[in-house]
Amino acid sequence: MRASSVSYVAGTSDTPLLYETVGQCLDKAAIQHGERPALVACHQNIRLTYSELQHEADLMAAGFIAMGLKPGERIGLWAPNCAEWVVVQFASAKAGLVLVNVNPAYRLSELEYALDKVECAALVFADQFKTSNYLEMVNTLAPEFAEQFDQNEPLQPTQCEKLPHLRHTILIGNQLAEGHLAYGDVRALGEAAGSKNITTLGPLLQPDDPINIQFTSGTTGFPKGATLTHHNIVNNGYFVAKRQNFTEQDILCIPVPLYHCFGMVMGVLGCVTHGACMVFPDQAFEPKSVLAAVQSEKCTALYGVPTMFIAELEDPSFSDYDLSSLRTGAMAGSPCPVEIMNRVIKDMNMSQVTIAYGMTETSPVSFQSKLDDPIEKRVGTVGQIQPFVEVKIVDEMGRTVERGLQGELCTRGYSVMLGYWNDDARTNEAIDKSGWMHTGDLATMDEQGYVKITGRLKDMIIRGGENIYPREIEEFLYTHPNIQDVQVFGVPHEKLGEEVCAWILPRGDAADTLNLQHIKAF
Repeated sequence: MRASSVSYVAGTSDTPLLYETVGQCLDKAAIQHGERPALVACHQNIRLTYSELQHEADLMAAGFIAMGLKPGERIGLWAPNCAEWVVVQFASAKAGLVLVNVNPAYRLSELEYALDKVECAALVFADQFKTSNYLEMVNTLAPEFAEQFDQNEPLQPTQCEKLPHLRHTILIGNQLAEGHLAYGDVRALGEAAGSKNITTLGPLLQPDDPINIQFTSGTTGFPKGATLTHHNIVNNGYFVAKRQNFTEQDILCIPVPLYHCFGMVMGVLGCVTHGACMVFPDQAFEPKSVLAAVQSEKCTALYGVPTMFIAELEDPSFSDYDLSSLRTGAMAGSPCPVEIMNRVIKDMNMSQVTIAYGMTETSPVSFQSKLDDPIEKRVGTVGQIQPFVEVKIVDEMGRTVERGLQGELCTRGYSVMLGYWNDDARTNEAIDKSGWMHTGDLATMDEQGYVKITGRLKDMIIRGGENIYPREIEEFLYTHPNIQDVQVFGVPHEKLGEEVCAWILPRGDAADTLNLQHIKAF
């Protein structure tokens, strides 16, 4: 087998990797773009320049240090999208703390598992989100904070039975809640302490230090805490935005959640490393708030999963908004149907929209399409390799396959996580001795190095001995004019082992007429 025919690619670039901490990135942006807009939280009516964002992050970092939190300790963040989320992201990094992203949808048992797994020393949390009363849940999980809290010594560590490592809880906002510090109190504490501790600590923090833990859910077992470094996420955010030709003139609308890599890495760090402005339209995704934010802030880029773009395009008031400022953006998370891609380019003015592919364990992006890629490459593949990343496709024996043949996609390079927190066994299952991260995704690579994701190793449906890949069925059903979205998966079957199941979301009023018979006939 000739070397040129092997399913292996390595990304190169004339631009070197950044060797900076998250805090240093913000400091550099404040020097270069101090008075330029850095953050807009539309739903909070908050606007911060880069100098102001740096100032807020420094105050909170100084507050964390004054509370007695030490470099390397973990601090949880449980909140929907808000300005405070971004401030804490940078503040925790400047204080040398490992930020633990807590999914806003977590229920009590999941919250307890996450905080206990990584031994969080502190938790920053919102009071509520949608139907979840976070304050009530935290009080249920850790009643000792209200019981032992001393108003005269609010920084006195609390002992918690269920979470023995948790010492401090901080409620976002300035409202008073018995037993918990207010976000504003920590900020005031930092203001009183000054910046001396941050200045002293800064040079001691290294780009290769762990800085972020993100939980990833598998098909079985408990979530795993993917542990990422400054070097992982700073560079991934930088190169994802660079492929979209980001400059300080760009304004990115970020409706994707901050607790996920899409929001905090591709979004926040992508903006900061290029001096661009980040815009958060709402606490969580709502099509109207996204469209309104793009129009009012004159956003040049928009991020989202295909389902978000579908919802925006299908919104009854879509035509009322001026989206002419848009030019680029990124879709990730799942394949984009060609019909949707055409509408995004034509109706949303995003002629340079890119497709991105990756996973939390790789910080996240390994592949991304280019601005001038033809539509068929943007919908049929996940683009080409990112700089300084290697990818190969292997068979069941771990041998690299020829181009065009299907196998498991593996990736290696600066972006691969340190491992799963406190879980060597699962880390060794995912990352082999040569440093290759096994994604579990099935893929093919063409002669130009474009990769197509064809399915999941575990998601492949085996019906009576026949291998069925859900992606193929989904792509076909997407062509039905009355189907807005579809997911295909396997369900148990007594005789066949597995049977194919399709979850279908009808388009608009089609719900009244679209039925099982119509789908089967189609």
